[in-house]
Amino acid sequence: MTKRYGIWSYAVGAAAARTGDEMSGPALLLAGFAVTGSAADGSALLAAVTGSAALGGPVFGVLLDRAARPGRLLTGALAGYAAALGVIVLCLGPVPLPVTVLIAAGAGLAAPALTGGWTAQLPRVVPAARLPRATAVDAMTFNAAGLTGPVLAGIVAGVAGAGAAVIASIVLICLALPAAWRLPPPRDHPRRATPPTSIGTDLAAGFRAVLRTPALARATASSMLSCVGQGILLAYSPLLGEHAFGSAAHGTILLSVVAASALTTNALLARRPRALRPDTVMWCSALILAAAFLLASTGRPIPLITAMVLAGIGEGPQLTALFAIRHREAPDRLRSRIFTTGASLKITAFALGAALTGPLSIHADPIPLYAATTVEVLAALAFVRRATVDPTHNPHHDDATTGPTGRGW
Repeated sequence: MTKRYGIWSYAVGAAAARTGDEMSGPALLLAGFAVTGSAADGSALLAAVTGSAALGGPVFGVLLDRAARPGRLLTGALAGYAAALGVIVLCLGPVPLPVTVLIAAGAGLAAPALTGGWTAQLPRVVPAARLPRATAVDAMTFNAAGLTGPVLAGIVAGVAGAGAAVIASIVLICLALPAAWRLPPPRDHPRRATPPTSIGTDLAAGFRAVLRTPALARATASSMLSCVGQGILLAYSPLLGEHAFGSAAHGTILLSVVAASALTTNALLARRPRALRPDTVMWCSALILAAAFLLASTGRPIPLITAMVLAGIGEGPQLTALFAIRHREAPDRLRSRIFTTGASLKITAFALGAALTGPLSIHADPIPLYAATTVEVLAALAFVRRATVDPTHNPHHDDATTGPTGRGW
């Protein structure tokens, strides 16, 4: 551990980077529409960034696990991501859209640095005794970014234009560079050496660790199913705003209510991080989200706002619990790839939920929310279908390639 680098240095850097990331998506949407006059062009840019992030996460995790100084690699990834966003702004208009979309896809490959890649370094920042509270603080940076990023994008775009909103997101990401650079190295540095195995072999080891460690497999499956429901809510929010309040723009306000509720709930839990076991929180949160989506299906203003508050109460602690389970179960030499692989799978599931919303909306208005309710119930069932894991078991003593065996929830 380093005396000069603690949880607040980590949290400030993570919050800046993640706010910039959350800001960049809406900013790209607005910039694409402003330059080309087509909402589809902005959506294509966002889809390219998101899709490549899902692909790049596992590879980036392998590189982080191999690195003697992961903070240096994270810094390079953040700088590359910020630079690519700047190139996108310059290319919009003068350069054919397919080329710009390819640049956006390249930028997305570095996006896992802002999510799972950074979170995987947390055990090197704080002692094990303080890890539960630090995990809650880390999850709060995601909640805060989700709350403020889109709002900042709208404000800056309204005042100075969509291009300026992208530039502002770049500035925020760059503000995180010093915190990333100073992240502590692995405990065995400088003896750490690059393993003689190929990247493909290391990728396979990471996936095996997720699939063959019962706790990780269950948490990953549950979080992916839950993300499908959350993706449906995001895509359906404009229709909810229009039906309940007469304006699709009010859908973004509903999403802000979710983010604010999640942030508040995690802030309260951070004061007593050991009050609830993460195993319990995972399945309970999914059921809370199911109840929230079912309540939202009424389409009435007061129940809808209540449902968004309830969704945040489920969503915020669920993320904290997921991080806690990964930190507990992941062997140190596989930690980064487990976090980035898990993040990539969640991104894919979230995108699937958003993509399903359109076809489901054709039949009847509440159908997408009924579908979201169903997948959240399945997420809870996916987690509790076996006996509870033995809390005295230390997963770090198991084989790092195959993962521990013979354990269930």
